[in-house]
Amino acid sequence: MEKLDLQTPDIASGNIEKIAALFPNCVTESRDADGAVRPVVNFDLLRQELSGEVVDGPAERYRLNWP
Repeated sequence: MEKLDLQTPDIASGNIEKIAALFPNCVTESRDADGAVRPVVNFDLLRQELSGEVVDGPAERYRLNWP
């Protein structure tokens, strides 16, 4: 009988690796609660990389949402 792996895959770390491949300057390191060093995304830098103009605050922007 084959045993099942009952671990949830860490999707976030895979996504961080993909972001690091595209935008290496947007990924940095931080210590988690256990003291281990982990890669994290600097979202402010990522926003600047993805757009020529960063829209913050009450500036007008358009969005389409549906359920």
